[in-house]
Amino acid sequence: MTGSIRVGDVVMIEFIVSHDGKNWIARNEVLCAEAPTLEELDNELKKLLREKGCLEKGKKLDIFMAFDNSTIPVWMRQYAQHYFNRIVRVEG
Repeated sequence: MTGSIRVGDVVMIEFIVSHDGKNWIARNEVLCAEAPTLEELDNELKKLLREKGCLEKGKKLDIFMAFDNSTIPVWMRQYAQHYFNRIVRVEG
């Protein structure tokens, strides 16, 4: 899958995460999911990855989400070198 790397027996898929005022949105070149809370976003991503065949039974997958800093006003970016990045590990 595009935007993925393997470290040992764990595959990591990368997403850019942002918030549109209502929902958290995680997207990469292939997939896009959105939900009102981060917990629900994690569940949506897990469901989507299963549907697309990216999350196999018994396998581990790390979902790396980097915050889209372009959504922060330029004058404020100096105070937020990284808004947040997160890794969620899911198992099939």
